[in-house]
Amino acid sequence: MSLLPVAVVVAPAAAVLAILYFRDRPNVREAWTFAAALATLGATGWLARVVLAGARPEAVAGTYVADVELSLRADPMGAMFALLAATLWLVTSVYSVGYMRGHDEVSQGRYFAAFAASIAATMGVALAANLLTLFVCYELLTVATYPLVVHSESDEARAAGRTYLLYTLGGGVALLAGLSLVYVAAGTLSFVPGGVGGLAADPLLARAAFGLLVAGFGVKTALVPLHTWLPAAMVAPTPVSGLLHAVAVVKSGAFGLGRVVTHVYGPETVADLGLSLPLSTLAAVTMLYAGVVALRQTRIKRALAYSTVSQLAYIALGFGLAERTAVFGALLHVPAHAFMKISLFFVAGLLYVESGVTDVDDMDGLGRRHPVAMAAFAVTAAGLAGFPLVAGFVSKWYLLVGSLRADAIGFAAALLAAGVLKLLLFWPMIRAAFFRGDPLASGPARDEAGRTAADGGAPDGESSASTAGSSLSDRAGARAWEAPSRVWRESAPALLVPVVAVALGAIVLGLVPDRLPLFDLATEAVAEVFG
Repeated sequence: MSLLPVAVVVAPAAAVLAILYFRDRPNVREAWTFAAALATLGATGWLARVVLAGARPEAVAGTYVADVELSLRADPMGAMFALLAATLWLVTSVYSVGYMRGHDEVSQGRYFAAFAASIAATMGVALAANLLTLFVCYELLTVATYPLVVHSESDEARAAGRTYLLYTLGGGVALLAGLSLVYVAAGTLSFVPGGVGGLAADPLLARAAFGLLVAGFGVKTALVPLHTWLPAAMVAPTPVSGLLHAVAVVKSGAFGLGRVVTHVYGPETVADLGLSLPLSTLAAVTMLYAGVVALRQTRIKRALAYSTVSQLAYIALGFGLAERTAVFGALLHVPAHAFMKISLFFVAGLLYVESGVTDVDDMDGLGRRHPVAMAAFAVTAAGLAGFPLVAGFVSKWYLLVGSLRADAIGFAAALLAAGVLKLLLFWPMIRAAFFRGDPLASGPARDEAGRTAADGGAPDGESSASTAGSSLSDRAGARAWEAPSRVWRESAPALLVPVVAVALGAIVLGLVPDRLPLFDLATEAVAEVFG
């Protein structure tokens, strides 16, 4: 019995009550957020060191349904995910303070409390020792993130929240059915590196269970056709979009999918049952479809949302191929995509706060108004397209090599084609920001109907909760048209520093990935599964 995995989950969970208690005292409330984030990062860092040293700390809360324990256990795969989430929570907390205060958002206490609860549930997902514990934490994550999706309490936000619950709770039902069939077939729900064994004895039952588990985890992984909730959730504030896309929700789905392939069925059983081809095909279709749809988006955040759908499919493809190098690439793409995508969302939020920009068409000259932020945007966008020296190149290299080693030439071609689609998506944005237009002439934001703030339209998907006289769109539009001395000033540190930090993280992951614990933990995870 070890208290270390418990501490990783309890640290953010304990902050929830403290944040709610001090919800009307911003400095104290945010101090609790930072204290919890630092404690969580310290605990996960220590946990990673212990795991890399060969230990597997475990904590058991008791035996519940069908003699299955509700327990936590730290292994390399779980420690990697927990360390990633803890690192990005700290950075996102800094950004959240700048963003929420800059907008004078309502219900900030609820926002920070729900964020901490979401991280606690994510830690439970990462360190779950079996499918039952993972299922419980996975559903708690849905409950914790719902208040963030509907934060603005607008009609659009409530509609997005209903869609979110419909998809995620429906996925939970499929997940519960799938783990029940696994228990019937194998007699256990524990995670075992390389698979629990015995599932191939009843191929029909095993295939049905696999399909249900893929559907359950595929909702939050945003596999087509279960992806539409993710673009709809862009109504949430930008830090929440970062949480959904990079830190917690979608990564929990991809992580759960990886657990099914590597620690429930095992690569050999997945291949023997003929499950690799359907999952890989679904991932490839999602990758290309979302990449094409992203090109048609006019709003920055919606374009990034569809890009996320496509990028998550890279991870699903790596696990679906069930080949050693491809699985390693999938594991590496979890942190690589997280650092790159959260950087892009941070910049999108910064542009909205500082300049009122939400549309791709309004990005002309922004590279001169916000040179550091847009440089970070350009670097991480290049990484998502697969350019060398950024994290995305490393993970996609292993995915491509793994596809070729698995004799899956078609999937290798899909990976390359998806990279071209990312280039077609991001290059016009970068070109507009740096090589076109006058930074003082960028227009104000437009709503979904194409109306400007002057026409009464609200900016994209951000919380429009404004009080006492002026709407958020009015404030954003006014900020965009201020005097040149104000327009040309670089962004507020609370917004800019997190952007730079995660962009530098993406570069480090691209230059020296093997010197980082995330890389070591992924290596150990693959070694456990494949021997």
